[in-house]
Amino acid sequence: MSGPAAPGRPGPARRLGWLLPAALYAGLIWFLSAQSNPLPGLTGAVWDKAIHALEYGGLASLLALGLDQAFRPPPRVLVAWSAGLASLYGASDELHQAFVPNRSSEVADWVADTTGALVAAVLAALALRHWRARASIHR
Repeated sequence: MSGPAAPGRPGPARRLGWLLPAALYAGLIWFLSAQSNPLPGLTGAVWDKAIHALEYGGLASLLALGLDQAFRPPPRVLVAWSAGLASLYGASDELHQAFVPNRSSEVADWVADTTGALVAAVLAALALRHWRARASIHR
């Protein structure tokens, strides 16, 4: 049996709680991907690859925030994990779409997913570093 979490480190339930927004957002992506024609007004007006980049940029940002709060990894590790997980999820989503009527599975969509995830993960890591530096100055 394990004891309480070490001081300053969240326990397993709290760590999972920090990742809940990313998991819920991933569920929304999965739900929309299961639709034959999701958000027709948006997809008809905005370039498909931009939607993919923004969608997975959002996922990577939520992953970065959650992973940072749960584990406090170094910035490079944070970028690698949040962008990597979002990219893997994008690949699984493209596979999923291959089985949905009127949807297609495209490598170019996955590249857009990964690009958006990487850019957002880098920006999130930079923002977190900036906020942490400001917070330490004001202590």
